[in-house]
Amino acid sequence: MTRLTDEQKTEYFRRSYTAVDGLWFMKVEEKLGFEEALRLDEAVWKILPKIQARTLKGMMHLPGGLAGLEQALSARLALEGFEFEIEPREDGLAVIVKRCPWHDIMIKSGRGALSERVSDIICRVENSVWASEFCGEKDMIDEGKVREGEGQEIGFLREERICRGEKRCVLRFCI
Repeated sequence: MTRLTDEQKTEYFRRSYTAVDGLWFMKVEEKLGFEEALRLDEAVWKILPKIQARTLKGMMHLPGGLAGLEQALSARLALEGFEFEIEPREDGLAVIVKRCPWHDIMIKSGRGALSERVSDIICRVENSVWASEFCGEKDMIDEGKVREGEGQEIGFLREERICRGEKRCVLRFCI
């Protein structure tokens, strides 16, 4: 019996994850149309990133705030197969995406023309939820001090987008 390496296991689950997302969307689209499928997909992506962020936060023992968000995003993007860099900025951090596997899948499946429309909704929602999972309530510890990074409001905005024909995505997380 041949054993799978950790890398092969990761690739298996990454492919399954992306396949089920695409298949689910296409089956809903067949029954209800593109706009309704996108509306339902948005509802899913308002919840899934909460689960993902909380899971990584717990598994990696991450703090709240930008420091924890940066580590969690780095893990998530690597697991999903993005090519990216994270740069500190005066008001937060920027994720520079050089290759987006979700956009690549849209192109490969002949749905590249829909990539920007899907990104308008899903990318915005997903990353906004990730940011919100790392702000949260202020966490009071000994002597009434606030734990570093907790309680920061973290906003999300996009400056550049591959799906618009630009060479990269620039995702900004700002306090």
